[in-house]
Amino acid sequence: MDGYLGLRESAAWIDLSARGKIRVLGEDRARLLHAMTTQDIQSLSPGEGCYAFFLNAQGRILADVNVFCREDYFLLDTEPATRSKLFEHIDRYIIADDVTLEDATGDLATIAIEGPRASAALNLLGAPVPEADFATQVWGNRTVARVNSTGASGFFIFLPTAEKADLVAALGGAGILEATPQEARTVRIEHGRPSYGEEITERYLVQETAQLNAVHFSKGCYLGQEIVERVRSRAQIHRVLRRLEIDLPEPAEGAPPLAGSKLKAGEADAGEIASAAFSPALGKVVALAYVRTAFAEPGTEIRLPVSGGSGDARVVVF
Repeated sequence: MDGYLGLRESAAWIDLSARGKIRVLGEDRARLLHAMTTQDIQSLSPGEGCYAFFLNAQGRILADVNVFCREDYFLLDTEPATRSKLFEHIDRYIIADDVTLEDATGDLATIAIEGPRASAALNLLGAPVPEADFATQVWGNRTVARVNSTGASGFFIFLPTAEKADLVAALGGAGILEATPQEARTVRIEHGRPSYGEEITERYLVQETAQLNAVHFSKGCYLGQEIVERVRSRAQIHRVLRRLEIDLPEPAEGAPPLAGSKLKAGEADAGEIASAAFSPALGKVVALAYVRTAFAEPGTEIRLPVSGGSGDARVVVF
């Protein structure tokens, strides 16, 4: 609970070292990534970054990444489960390109510091504070990036694995508490922040996830662009990811519904839960759900059928 409160009210740290980290090197690195992701990679300068999707030819999302442009390489930060798949996917498209991939996951640890006072926590450590979203700054052998995993203000620190214990000790000495994975997940859902593998998978199209900050719509051709553009031009999606707040009746109160639980609006199918957690701060269940567009407007009342009755759910755009 202390880590949960830290993420919501001050600052807490999260061990994200299992996240995949792939270095992309070589003269053609920007051109290749530009042609394979949904973002304008070629416009990035060292110290800048962005959030992007890798798609397949059918426009389905293979992985999401934080892209950080460094002087001699790009660092791709991705979920643990997509590390190998993403490495193999990029490698498959390296034909005559001057591009080399390095899996740096074992060499680099990742410690996140997140919460409304995350900047102050970095100051306590004597670390630099990047100003712009996805910007990076060097801190000795470490790199600090303004990016987060929970939707709260925050930073990732990439550092040699051998230095991880020293940083964790420094965090403890500064009074910054660790948040558990479950605490971080709860805050993430409270903030309406989806995560690949849980709310975003190959099942979904880009526009369905509502994460349009991952897409540059005028950058030119890339793998999967035809589908993204077709959906955009025709405005044809039937569901969209939304944050819900759910009041459940006893005895279901406080028990989050399982992924796949169906939502109703009257007798009509209204959507499906992707993830849910009980929010101690709100005293109710929060969820991320794919809601049919007819019921996706903020404030729309839908319901979650449960044993012994139903829970009232309200669409909230955070």
